[in-house]
Amino acid sequence: MILAIDIGNTHIVLGGITEGNVDFMARISTDRIKTEDEYGVEIMNILKLYNIDRNKIEGGIISSVVPGVLNCVKQAVELVIGSEPLVVGPGIKTGLNILMDNPASVGSDRIASAVAALDEIKPPVIIVDMGTATTIDVVDKNKNYIGGAIMPGVEISLQALAARTAQLPSIGLEKPKKVIGKNTIDCMKSGVLFGAAGMIDGCVERIKEELGEDCNVIITGGLGKNFAEICKGDYIYNEELLLKGLYIIYSKNR
Repeated sequence: MILAIDIGNTHIVLGGITEGNVDFMARISTDRIKTEDEYGVEIMNILKLYNIDRNKIEGGIISSVVPGVLNCVKQAVELVIGSEPLVVGPGIKTGLNILMDNPASVGSDRIASAVAALDEIKPPVIIVDMGTATTIDVVDKNKNYIGGAIMPGVEISLQALAARTAQLPSIGLEKPKKVIGKNTIDCMKSGVLFGAAGMIDGCVERIKEELGEDCNVIITGGLGKNFAEICKGDYIYNEELLLKGLYIIYSKNR
């Protein structure tokens, strides 16, 4: 088993993977003031929760979009498993040809998801990751990563709406029964959820038009399942995509 960890702005996702199969998947909050010891305790507790023997973990790999947290988590993982984890970044083999103005600027989480998508589905493929930010990544028919789009995540949009308006409350993200809301809360839910779904559908269609061909579409991320259900496109939902990508990258570099 290897321990795969993705450090996001809101959550740290970790999972144990054996021969490409995800044995468990868990989330802890990203906290920029925690020490390596505190993160180590949390990781140990997750392993205990899922009855994982840390002595059976042969290695680890980390992707991160939060530089200030990376070193603490890396040291915490080393304390737990007894070996230094790989970190996705310059010098790591991914097998992905990145056709960007500055390839080093592409988030390691986006790279890992694209690697996994290519392993699971025929390109061209569009990957929609619903996290703190909503990202869209595109891999063309020649298996080149060619770019994508970044937009505010659904929860960020919702928080901004409540914070910047005097009479609109903070609400949850439950799907409303109808698009046409009959009260303020349902109107907000409809606007945020169906608005985001329409934005995703619109971006996907424009990408397909720009490529001049149809594409497979995968949705992933913490909120991905909700939107795979309400988007109009025929999208595949894969919660484990990023972790599987980290496992593939680990296998290429061990």
